[in-house]
Amino acid sequence: MENGGESNGVTLFTEEELREISGVKRGDDYVEVMCGCTSHRYGDAVARLRVFSSGELAISCECTPGCQEDKLTPAAFEKHSGRETARKWKNNIWIILNGEKVPVVKTPLLKYYNKSSKHANGSHRSQNGKVHRDEFLRCTECKKERRFRLRSKEECRIYHDALANMHWKCSDIPYDKVSCDDEEERASRRVYRGCSRSPSCKGCTSCVCFGCQVCRFSDCTCQTCSDFTSNAKA
Repeated sequence: MENGGESNGVTLFTEEELREISGVKRGDDYVEVMCGCTSHRYGDAVARLRVFSSGELAISCECTPGCQEDKLTPAAFEKHSGRETARKWKNNIWIILNGEKVPVVKTPLLKYYNKSSKHANGSHRSQNGKVHRDEFLRCTECKKERRFRLRSKEECRIYHDALANMHWKCSDIPYDKVSCDDEEERASRRVYRGCSRSPSCKGCTSCVCFGCQVCRFSDCTCQTCSDFTSNAKA
């Protein structure tokens, strides 16, 4: 096992927890390991998984020498790898443990993710008690609007990254097989966005969040996340 030295920050995992895991490297606030996802059609896509103490997971793909996919969510990496059964990334993404491919869910690596998800899920409320309502984004190719449900930190990250993508299109959604040929959600349905106060709310103090640890990300360099992280540390 490649240790990469002791972390300058908090010890995220014990030596015993990481002993049999391949490709371990330690950073100041993260642990990085080798991971992968197997497609029956394309074979293994190998990558590096970073586990942060906040529960965030970021994957840098190494499926080909020229692959530029970096800081992918597990769901996005699962789709990028060509895995046929999507939306089961905890079982489909594997770690090399004692020389064998083991689903990441069967390793200790998700303990911080599970803690943050447990805190963020349920009624998908932010730390200030607000519900993250569903958001919509328009495809740059077909001009249809697609719904993003923000019930977890991972789903918030998917929407956050999609919003920043100037060329976002329907097929970029990692957890649903959506194409530009699919019908747009009916306008009568789009008014329901998950507000706990009123189902057809157009935006109120109960469902509009202006920033919390669920929808802002310490590893993102955008101005919004950078400002939130700086203010949180102050």
